[in-house]
Amino acid sequence: MPLTHFDAQGQAHMVDVSDKAVTDRVAVAAAYIKMAQEAFDLISEGRAKKGDVLGVARLAGIMGAKKTPDLIPLCHPLPVTKVAVELTLDPDLPGVRIEATVKTSGQTGVEMEALTAASTAALTVYDMTKAVDKTMEIGGIRVLLKDGGKSGRYEAK
Repeated sequence: MPLTHFDAQGQAHMVDVSDKAVTDRVAVAAAYIKMAQEAFDLISEGRAKKGDVLGVARLAGIMGAKKTPDLIPLCHPLPVTKVAVELTLDPDLPGVRIEATVKTSGQTGVEMEALTAASTAALTVYDMTKAVDKTMEIGGIRVLLKDGGKSGRYEAK
């Protein structure tokens, strides 16, 4: 299958979606941020000097989804109808698991918006706790679910 973001001459271009049907679309993406126990305790006990780490990261993720076409050059600006970002403390990492859900009714999907939301939330957790732990690891950034449009449903295994 050819890459859609390149024309016949191999030049990058924005995909023309004008002939696509407007359909309800949803995407869910995940990420995690692994950290030292000290940073985990700081977040879970609400002792971070910069404030409510999970609350701020949730808002940052929502903002990230809305700004995706400003960050990713070939993304279409979409009428995002919902963004939900869930951050869950996971003592087994230790760290935070992030899941972002984005919805729209449009001519192209919202996978990039969901991925950007999850990534932005993870980066915000890092920013707010880096004074305690500079060794934090962000990973697992991936699409868990994509539905709507011509290509149908995709669910990660």
